[in-house]
Amino acid sequence: MDSSAGTERLETVRVGDIMIPVDAYPKVLLWSTLREAVELMEKARLDLGGRISLPRVLLVFGADGALVGTVRRRDIMRGLEPRFLVSRPLDYRKKLFDVDLDPNLSELSHERLVRDVREQAKTPVSEVMRPVASTVDVGDHILKAIYEMVSNNVSLLPVLRGGKVVGVVRSVEMLHEVAGLVL
Repeated sequence: MDSSAGTERLETVRVGDIMIPVDAYPKVLLWSTLREAVELMEKARLDLGGRISLPRVLLVFGADGALVGTVRRRDIMRGLEPRFLVSRPLDYRKKLFDVDLDPNLSELSHERLVRDVREQAKTPVSEVMRPVASTVDVGDHILKAIYEMVSNNVSLLPVLRGGKVVGVVRSVEMLHEVAGLVL
């Protein structure tokens, strides 16, 4: 694509042109467990016009069907951290896995860690999710979406039509659009 064609496209493309419909995006309910979120993350694939993509974020919906937040891979991993570790200082946690200090240390704690991670997997996603920080409208220019992503440090934005969530737009699609201009 030459730069003039990229410029023309960037001037006209709207969020609705590149969004992923909400029905095609993986979602969980507010009371779903971290285990269920992990299972969905492991299975989910997005088919974007023949290009397969893995989601990094799940949408979280409430009982009324409204979008209430998102849960990222790292939110899930943070939620799976055993409770006995969370309350300890970071230096202490690092030493638990330092085999140079005690070669038997990691073996001794393995069973407890696995048991506690499995216990934490029962935690509802509501405890680790991020509330929706920002949204965009289907008719918004993609530069607004880029601004919202950067301003709110998010890689996914819900897309609204008439106040209802109809899709999401991700940073990967944004970068693809900008690539047409830059390259």
